[in-house]
This record gives sequence, structure tokens and C-alpha cells, in this order.
Amino acid sequence: MFQGSLLDCTDESGPRPLASARRTRLAHGAWVDVLPGWIPGADALFERLLTSVPWRAERRRMYERVVDVPRLLAFYDEGVPLPDPVLDEAKAALDDHYADELGEPFRTAGLCLYRDGRDSVAWHGDTIGRGSTHDTMVAILSVGTPRSLLLRPRGGGGQTIRHELGHGDLIVMGGSCQRTWEHAIPKSARVTGPRISIQFRPRGVR
Repeated sequence: MFQGSLLDCTDESGPRPLASARRTRLAHGAWVDVLPGWIPGADALFERLLTSVPWRAERRRMYERVVDVPRLLAFYDEGVPLPDPVLDEAKAALDDHYADELGEPFRTAGLCLYRDGRDSVAWHGDTIGRGSTHDTMVAILSVGTPRSLLLRPRGGGGQTIRHELGHGDLIVMGGSCQRTWEHAIPKSARVTGPRISIQFRPRGVR
């Protein structure tokens, strides 16, 4: 069951200025920007997305068998209208703030619904497409119950960084992050409510 944040602002006046994001520089030319509570009215946005997005379950081959993907998914390719005007505002703000560094707009939005602590995503980098060879950015907006997003150097063996993300928090992974680091949302044994993540990516990055 989803429990809203007592700190969430109900006056949806648009995203907070991205200039206040805190940047952490990582090894190998990677970095992350984090801005808690970036989107006001995030709990209301969560409720709208939960009911308006055409969520689908997927199955994927893992080793010798086909298994259920442990989360629900939706994907909005470039040119496809986003499911909520707040996401249009978020994308426009990201495009404006990161225009010089990224050199191009964010084009697509992938949405994941983590229904409870049993849903997860394994260690990975977004290396399908240009992310495997070029520096790029992936911006993730989280709404709903906070979950841990972990970061570690690719292949493990280094310090794991943890961010608790939900209720309108933003994390942007840039530089070489998709090639040289991995991220994951681990399963949680705690009773936890649902979370939705919205991943904005440039063209040709998945």
C-alpha cells in the first residue's frame, strides 16, 4: 500500500531549479547529480501514473529458461506523448539544464513500476546502443515509496553507493557512468509500498 510523504508539496508549481542538484564525481569519468524532492506534488503524480499508464508484464530469457521480469513496464518512444503533463515539464527542464553538457535533448521515457519489495532490477548499465561506447546521460525521476538505488564500479570490487529515491527525487547519471559503473534496485525484505521510476534518455540509449 502506498503511503504519501508528509513533506510532499501539493502546489504543483513545476520542477525545482536544477542548479541546486548536488554532483558527486565518481571514478573513471562518471558522475551523478542528485536532487531530493525535485518535483512538487509527486505523490499525486504517482497516483495518476499508477492508473493512467498501460503497464505491461514482460518475460525474458535468463540462461536456460524464460522468467517473469520482476516489475511492470511502459515505454514512450520519441514523438509519443508522455502520459502526464508534469513529465513534459520535467523533460523540458532537463533538456534546458543539461543542453550544453549533453549536446542533445532527452528523447524517450521508460517507466518501471516496482509493486513491492519483491520487484527489483539487477546490476546493469544502460549499454544497449550508444551507451556502450560513448558518454551519455540517464535521468531518473522517482515517485512513490522510496527504494534503494545502488551504484558500484562495473564488475564490483569497489565501494557501493546507496541513494534512497522516491517522492519526487531525481538522480542523473552522466559521463562514463553507464559504461564504467552499474546500478541496481535490489529486492527488499521490508514491507514496502509501490514506486514508479521514469527514466529519460537521449536517442539511441537503452
